[in-house]
Amino acid sequence: MAKDPGRAAAHGPAAEAQDPDPVAEAWDALVATARRTVADGLVVGTSGNVSVRVGDLVLVTPSGVPYTRLTGDDVVAVDLQGRRVRGSLPPTSELPMHLAVYRSTAAGAVVHTHAVHATAVSTLVDELPPVHYMAAELGGPVRVAPYALYGTRELADHMLAALTGRTACLLRNHGTVSHGATLDQAYDRTAQLEWMCRVWLTASSHPTRTPSLLTPADLAEASAKLRTYGPRP
Repeated sequence: MAKDPGRAAAHGPAAEAQDPDPVAEAWDALVATARRTVADGLVVGTSGNVSVRVGDLVLVTPSGVPYTRLTGDDVVAVDLQGRRVRGSLPPTSELPMHLAVYRSTAAGAVVHTHAVHATAVSTLVDELPPVHYMAAELGGPVRVAPYALYGTRELADHMLAALTGRTACLLRNHGTVSHGATLDQAYDRTAQLEWMCRVWLTASSHPTRTPSLLTPADLAEASAKLRTYGPRP
């Protein structure tokens, strides 16, 4: 039987040239997520940063560049040791935190913000009180990592300790870190954390009442039910 030339062409060089580039696609999604953190008020200016893992590469927002100016030509990629393997822009100064998460967990994406309510809570307590069952989605009551200078290995180590058994934590006098299997999941966990911090600050501001808190049993029950809620990544 003669070969179908049209079928052959579909598997030739032209088809290969049209195959999507996973790095380019991941970069576009990363930039969209970074811009969302600004639009939703979780960061101001170039504060905060976002990363996503593609195989053995970590794509990360560059240092000091407004997200609105980033294009598909601005890809910044490093390996798991932090060596830049793609792009000319310098990676975020918080690269040690991002790499620490990827080296220690199965995370596919990390979002770091300076969200107002979460940062405020980080100055007040050592752990966000469990005011809402969505704390279960983050692994339990959210811990506050001790303060250390941004961009340092010390801060990354504090963060990892606070993330033990959790998918998000607060950084003392600094902000938030959340990770997930996907950019959407990491972002959603960031947004939930900021919302819970706002709830606790609002409730605890009442002059004569103290917020009621959930028990470990309450959170365990919620965690079990949340595992069957909606599509999972």
